[in-house]
Formats: sequence, C-alpha cells, structure tokens
Amino acid sequence: MPEHAYMAQDGTGGDGDRRRGGDDDRRTAEADAGLKADAIGFLDALVIGLNSTSPAYSLAAVIGPIVAVAGIYAPGVMLASFVPMLLIAAAFYYLNKVDQDCGTTFSWVTRAMGPWAGWFGGWAITMTGVLVIGSLADVAVRFGLLAAGLDGLAANEAVRQALAVVVILAMTAVCVIGTEMSARVQDVLILAQVVFLLVFAVAAIYRVYAGTSGLGAVRPSVEWLNPFGAGGAALTGGLLLGVFIYWGWESAVNLTEEVEDSATAPGKAGIWSTVVLLVTYLAVGYAVVAYAGTGFLARNAGQEEAVFALLAHDVMGGWDWMVLLAVCTSALASTQTTIIPASRTALSMARRHALPPSLSRIHPRFRTPDVSTWWVAGIAIGWYLVVNQISENALLDSLTALSLLIAFYYALTGLACAVYYRRHLLDSWHNFLLIGLGPVVGAGLLTWLLVESVKDMSDPQTSAGGVSWLGISPPLLIGIGIAGVGVLVMCFWRLRDARFWQERRGVADPALVPGRHRPSP
Repeated sequence: MPEHAYMAQDGTGGDGDRRRGGDDDRRTAEADAGLKADAIGFLDALVIGLNSTSPAYSLAAVIGPIVAVAGIYAPGVMLASFVPMLLIAAAFYYLNKVDQDCGTTFSWVTRAMGPWAGWFGGWAITMTGVLVIGSLADVAVRFGLLAAGLDGLAANEAVRQALAVVVILAMTAVCVIGTEMSARVQDVLILAQVVFLLVFAVAAIYRVYAGTSGLGAVRPSVEWLNPFGAGGAALTGGLLLGVFIYWGWESAVNLTEEVEDSATAPGKAGIWSTVVLLVTYLAVGYAVVAYAGTGFLARNAGQEEAVFALLAHDVMGGWDWMVLLAVCTSALASTQTTIIPASRTALSMARRHALPPSLSRIHPRFRTPDVSTWWVAGIAIGWYLVVNQISENALLDSLTALSLLIAFYYALTGLACAVYYRRHLLDSWHNFLLIGLGPVVGAGLLTWLLVESVKDMSDPQTSAGGVSWLGISPPLLIGIGIAGVGVLVMCFWRLRDARFWQERRGVADPALVPGRHRPSP
C-alpha cells in the first residue's frame, strides 16, 4: 500500500518558499520510502509472533487461576482456548493475502465493514499495547532481579518502576533502529526462554515419576485434556483466562510490509505461532499440574512468583534461576514485540487520514515508524506510572480489561473476513469452511466470551474482590473509559479531517480469492 505524502501549504515567496519546499520534499521522501521491505523472513516473523504472547510469563500468570477454576483439567481448558485462536488466525491469513497492510484489523475491517468499525478496531489494538507494555516491563525487571538474587531490589517499588521505564525506552529504541535488529534480539530471547521452559518441564515430570516431588504430585493422565471435565461453568471461566495466554501472535502479521513473501508468510507465521504455543502450553501445563497438584496452584492463583519462583526452586534447587530468567526473557521479549502492532496500526491509521499525519512518519535511515513508536511507548509509560499510584491492584485491573479489547478486535476481524469474501463463500467447500464458517464461529466464540466478561466484571463482588469504582468493577470501568475516549478522539478527528470516513466498503477481487483466477481479457 503506497504511503501518503503530507505537504505543507503556504503562500509565502522567496527564500521562505524554497526552505518550505525543501522541508516538503524531505517529508515526501520520508513518506515515499515506506517501511523496509523484505527486512525479515518467515522464521523471524514466527519468532516475533511467539514472543509477543510471552509464553513463560503467560503460563506463570494464568496457570494458577485456570487450575483454580478447572482443577486437573487445566490442560484441557488451554486446548479449548486454542480453537477460537486458530479460527481467527485463519481469518488473519486470508485477509492478509488480499491486503498486506501493517494496520491489519484496522485496514481489513475498514475494507469490509466501513471506516467507523475499522477505526474502532485500530483503536482497540493500539490501546492493548498501552495497557500491557508497562506491566510486561515490570515483570521482566522483577524476575530479572530475582534471578540475580536481588530480592530486596525486586520488592522495592521505586527501583522496579524506574528500571521498568528504562526497559521500555530500551526496547522502543530497538524497535526504531530496525526490524532486523528487533528480529535478532527476539531470536536470542525465544531460544533462552524455550530451553529453560523445557528443562523445567522435563525435570518436573522426572521428579513426579521418581516420587521426589515436595508437593502434592499427581500422575499425568490423558483425561486431563477433556475441557468439559470440570463442568460448563469452569470451562467458561477458564476460556476467559485462556484467551489471554494466546493473545499477541498476530504481531507477525503486523510486520507484513516488512516480511519476505508478504502475501502469505506473515499469515502462516501467525497460524504456526498458535500451534507452537499450544504444544508449549500443554507440555509445561502438564508438568506444573502433575508436580504441584491442584491444591498448591489454586491457593496461589494469580501469584506468578509463587508458581514460577517457589515452584522453580522446589523443582530445580540451585538451578531455579533458569526458570526465573525464562520468565524475565519472556516478558522482556513481549515488551518489545507488543510495541510493534500498536505502532504499525497507528502508522496505518495516520497515512489513511484516520489519525494525525505526523504518526505516519517513516525514519529516513531505519525505515521504521519512529514517531508512532515513541508515542506508543510514551503513553504506555505514563499509564504504567499513573495506575501504580492509584492502588496496588490498578495495574492488574488494567490487564484484566485487556480481555475486553482482545475479544473485541479478534471477533471483529473474524467477522470482517466472512463479510469481505461474502460473494465467494459458496464457490467451494474450502472457502465456505475456512474463510466463512471458521472465522464466523471464532468470532461468535469470542463475542460470547466478551459478553461473559462484561457480566462477570459488572459485579465487583465476584470480579474485583469487592473493590468498586462507580458501582462496577475497575476492569470494566477501564474498558468503558477506553471506549469512551476512543469515541471522543474519533469524533474530534472526523471533524478535523473527514477523508478517511468517506471511504467505501469493498468486496474481494475474484483474482485474489483462493482457487480463482482472473478471467482472460
């Protein structure tokens, strides 16, 4: 998709004209340069997609709460959570084939359903980054200090917050310097993370069968893969948590303009990311549940330090630093990769006149969206520092609100896929099942989860430990607040520049539909 050039208009003459003309030419050249094409390959995109989900941290944060609601059937719940993710990943793949735009959901929903829906999809993606980047950096710092044996500093909020800000700035600089550098950093981080997790899982399973577990060990069983084993209510609660652990794989698709074979490789990377995550989660989930038993995990639900710090020490003794470092590298990698979709979406929105044009600037040397990247980081830092001053639980509440935004824009993307290809869904069974029915079912499941989340969060007694803001739970209020701010920003910019809202919806070009070819002239 070509970049838009934004040139100043003035009526001065003489040297002023030449100076302004030079500035205009420079800005035009920067915009025309675009993002750096073919900067990374399929494997790099796959690694970035994996790291965006922060597997080690996601497991540490969610395994306890899932066990608390589903018991030994926690692996089955993680398996069930994979289904809507795979169906939405298919939607990302097929939409990317017709539109290799780094704005992904924003661009695709705009094409299929119009600018209003598209704008909100882009806003949701950008805000997820703002909400979670600070928390990821905080986790990276805390577990890094614990791995180094600096427990006192890890407990010091002022030190931890200062270091978290430094981490965000450093990861933002890596994103700006270049996509290739980002990919190299991600390769190292994912390797360390996977190796440490596998060592931990193997050691835990070995000790279970050796009978040397210090906790309530349980022999693993295939029956644990039954998501309905704990009942329907437990499945619902577990699925709400399961969406979080898979979220982030689409970062690979946000790099579509910078990946080799951009029409297919990013989408494949997204799909394979979900598959690799499923295998990782099931392996480590089995090991953790088998070694610790349900009692320990349920008692420490939500306390990631208890699960992957105390448990790591019990499993590996003096080598527990490996597991702590795995969580650290996981959160560190995700801090960087979470900046990517937010900044690329802001870039895409700006160059189509949906946000201020300054956000569409491409760095002339690094050919990355430097302005939008720094803006995302700056807002994320501000959010992180502010919510930490509100209460101890405010940061956790903002993360809980993520489920609303994630379910919303994933469901919107699945629906957009079916709408965009609507005239070709009956051309073949392939189209009907993979481009129509699958994404719609995925969107339906996520919409159901969204509704269930809102119901749960509307009661402070059940969703926030009794804490109430204006009569509802803090996470729901944060979600409503983000939606409200989005409406105000959208309306303000609509009055300033209406060009984006004048776009019309489209349908799939027959030449780009799988299994069809452009008719001969």
